[in-house]
Amino acid sequence: MKGTITPALLVIASAFIIIIYGLLFILSLQFDFAQRQIANERALNIAEAGINYYHWHLDIDPDDYTDGTNNPDLQPYEHEYNDPQGEAIGKFALEIEAPTESHQVVTIRSTGWLYQYPKVKRTIEVQYGKVVLTRYAFLHNSNMWFGDDITVNGPVFSNGGIRLDGHNSSTVESAKETYTCGVESGCIPNPETKPGVWGNGEIDELWSFPSVPIDFDSIKVDFNIMRDAAQANPTGYLGPSGAQGYHLVYTSDGNVDVYRVTGTSPINGYSLEYGCEILQQVITSEVSLGTYALSETPIIFAEDQVWVEGIVNGKTTLAAARFPLGTFNANIWIMGDLTYLAKDGNHKLGLVAEKDIIFTRDVPEYFDLHAAVLAQNGRTIRHHYNKQGCREQGQGQDSQKNEFNFYGSLISNQRSYWNFSSGQGSPASGFVKTTLDYDPTNFGDPPPYFPSYGAYQFLSWKEVKSN
Repeated sequence: MKGTITPALLVIASAFIIIIYGLLFILSLQFDFAQRQIANERALNIAEAGINYYHWHLDIDPDDYTDGTNNPDLQPYEHEYNDPQGEAIGKFALEIEAPTESHQVVTIRSTGWLYQYPKVKRTIEVQYGKVVLTRYAFLHNSNMWFGDDITVNGPVFSNGGIRLDGHNSSTVESAKETYTCGVESGCIPNPETKPGVWGNGEIDELWSFPSVPIDFDSIKVDFNIMRDAAQANPTGYLGPSGAQGYHLVYTSDGNVDVYRVTGTSPINGYSLEYGCEILQQVITSEVSLGTYALSETPIIFAEDQVWVEGIVNGKTTLAAARFPLGTFNANIWIMGDLTYLAKDGNHKLGLVAEKDIIFTRDVPEYFDLHAAVLAQNGRTIRHHYNKQGCREQGQGQDSQKNEFNFYGSLISNQRSYWNFSSGQGSPASGFVKTTLDYDPTNFGDPPPYFPSYGAYQFLSWKEVKSN
């Protein structure tokens, strides 16, 4: 009878052992999973350390994109990672895409892992770039005035004072704590001392002053670099025309038609800086020079005046300057709608003028401009075409237009303007309504060869799938 209990005990003991081993196996799996989760987080930390390391490296040697090896073929560049106690616990591997002449952005990919779990890897991709002028919707080196008929959707910065009577949906910054408001900002008949940003605008909590000024002398356009880049392409360089300049028409099929302007007729126009001027702005005759693909022409450099219009399909920059600089002062004339095929970041246009960007008198009633524009030594302007004593007979009816819609970034040294007041109501010359929309894709991806300045700054961060 005593021996009959033994089989039952064996069954119970076996079941107990199986359960214990099962529990231990489950616990070991959970422990391993927890350790892998920790390793996953540590791998991300190590990858971040790789990014921080190379940011430091660029601060020390901003032109080294090969991790000190001078050989891009040695990528990825691996570095051991030590814990706070000095023990090597893992590695990070770096892959670096150097900036190009047309796109001053460094892309760094860092992959991190622990020695204990070498298959658990995390990869981060960041972009560093010099400060792009296209980080703003409006960037000026002078006093500015946004009238009550203007809506600005994007960040604004000026080294001068800002009067904002219109509508803003983003930050408005001035480098001035106070400034002297004059006739250029509607303070007449006598100048007045005003805060850095003031006016009847609605969202004054977005106003900031004084802010750190931007040194416009440090962002002078290197037209030599732009010309050299254009001359490297047979279709990119337009020398002195020997006539009136050039006319460029961008087409929706991704091309640009180029003409030499052989004849123009004048129109009288008034500006605050120069008074009544004779403006040779109407093209009366031209000769075709050819059609070029934007995919093969990332920059066009013209040593003459340029008229431009059309639909941009692709990414390109147009620069107008005559050497020796300062002796000719080339302008860019916008004579019609100039738009992107789509506002999706795949189409970009930079307009860089040695002097002024000028809207002609005969722009459309509903005028659309999509571009990043830079007037290096001048301003963006549409002249007064209804000024008493300056207008020609019958000219006044062409002075006022219904609407101006801008998409991009507008940068100038001097004050830009296109409206001339005649008191309350519609302007005596200009646009009844103006909307200025920022192109946010310009922040990290400006048009080719568009100027930048200063040291490298963080632009973007994302995690990508590890190989």
